[in-house]
Amino acid sequence: MIEPHAPAPPGAPPSWTGPARLPVRPGTGRFLVLVCVFVCAACGLVYELELVAFASYLIGDSVTQASVVLSVMVFAMGIGSLAAKRLRWHAAAGFGAVESALALVGGCSAMALYAVFAWTAGWGGMWADGPCCLLVAFSLAIGLLIGAEVPLLMELIQRIRRQDAGGAVADLFAADYVGALVGGLAFPFLLLPFLGQLTGALLTGTVNVVAGGALVLGLFRRDLTRRARWTLLLTGLVVLGVLASAAALAGDFERAARRAVYGSGVRVAVQTGVQEVVLAGGTHGRPLDLFLDGRLRVGGRDARRYHEALVGPALTGPHTRVLILGGGDGLAAREVLRRRGVRRVDVVELDPGLVDLARHDPGLSAANGHAFADRRVRVTTADALGWLRRARGPAYDVVVADLPDPGITASTKLYSQEFYGLARRVLAPGGRLVVHAGPVTTRPRAFWTVAATLRTAGFAVSPYRVLGHGTGFASGPDRSTGTSRAPHDWGFLLAAPGTVPPSLRMPAGHPATLTRTALAADARAAERTRVRGVRASTLVHPRY
Repeated sequence: MIEPHAPAPPGAPPSWTGPARLPVRPGTGRFLVLVCVFVCAACGLVYELELVAFASYLIGDSVTQASVVLSVMVFAMGIGSLAAKRLRWHAAAGFGAVESALALVGGCSAMALYAVFAWTAGWGGMWADGPCCLLVAFSLAIGLLIGAEVPLLMELIQRIRRQDAGGAVADLFAADYVGALVGGLAFPFLLLPFLGQLTGALLTGTVNVVAGGALVLGLFRRDLTRRARWTLLLTGLVVLGVLASAAALAGDFERAARRAVYGSGVRVAVQTGVQEVVLAGGTHGRPLDLFLDGRLRVGGRDARRYHEALVGPALTGPHTRVLILGGGDGLAAREVLRRRGVRRVDVVELDPGLVDLARHDPGLSAANGHAFADRRVRVTTADALGWLRRARGPAYDVVVADLPDPGITASTKLYSQEFYGLARRVLAPGGRLVVHAGPVTTRPRAFWTVAATLRTAGFAVSPYRVLGHGTGFASGPDRSTGTSRAPHDWGFLLAAPGTVPPSLRMPAGHPATLTRTALAADARAAERTRVRGVRASTLVHPRY
């Protein structure tokens, strides 16, 4: 905390030379300072969330990325607060300079990080971790500047009318926390879905520099020299010009960056409110790639192979009524509808935007065989876990968990003991559950943890895997994942209630090969490892 009565160091101008000469009444001046605190706090939190969202989309592992960004920023805020002590004697000019720098760095951070990731992430060598290092650098810089705001604003509010430190801190932090709430809600519900990540960050920077400049040049202009006023005004105009130019070019830049990340065939890129959906190819004979939040969900010629392997073994038994959890792309439903005897397919998908694309996009609807137009298919927009909690009675012969990879933090609840217990409750006698449990070769611990969780929920499991053609089904644009030399495969678990594992076979003529013998050694190793921590978990941790 800054002590307003602390003596000035030798040779420094005094902190207090009387009340500030304001163009408005002191009460109005205090209110305007608190409004600026509110705006700056909202902008600061948007910068934080923007860095976390960027890291989660393009680098992956949202828990680690969020922890790194937030911890670095909080640390830097403390350093920035200490550094701001040197600016106390010129609080108005210092605050104006800090806001201009923060608006420029924070507003352009998303565009700069996207550019570095899109065009340099594949370089490898010494630059293999370049995007991650730059993310930390931006977190550090933004944190330093945000941390410098509060001491300077404290000095400014005390310049208007002196009061006890406790009261000033209470007023300042009340406005700060309310602003943080507004910024935290505005980012996911307004900025991200309506403006996108790049334009949203640029707009936030614009608001930031305008608020800071208006406070300093409007309210405290008499505390500034003529040279300082013109310097701050010109700096603010330059920052506004940079942000406006970047906003005007944001559309072209984003399209070029998407082509660099996802390939030249990008046709659709939308933020649905649940996730970012990117479609590449799928028309004019080109293979379809579907990316969800930067991760490849449907990959060209491997898409049919994957969904046939997911659905085929589960449908060798009774399959009159089938429940698909996830599967908003319609590809699992397409495979189910190819089997004779299917009378009803219920699809529970969280993202209505993805379902809408699956119905109407020419590439994706052709890939799923217009499955959602079939009268036997009924789509419910809901969270799979919440839907299962409300479901009653055994109703389905087969449950297909066509869900995001277990290594994704947001999907961990969909691989929990509770989730599998609820899925067991909706299975009819003799019913089966099939789960994609991630790659066996590169993440065996995750695979066998899902198997152990199923057993704890009362299932007997038959593990199997299928080798793929492509370079990475769930890796998407994560270049580091694609560099592995390990064989690419998908691991599945076919489960049935009870103690007898379900028989595992593919329908006649299925092109995929079930590799059970290759799992024998892995299974024995997993059993030996279970005493060292491979066991059922309430939530499967995203890193193994």
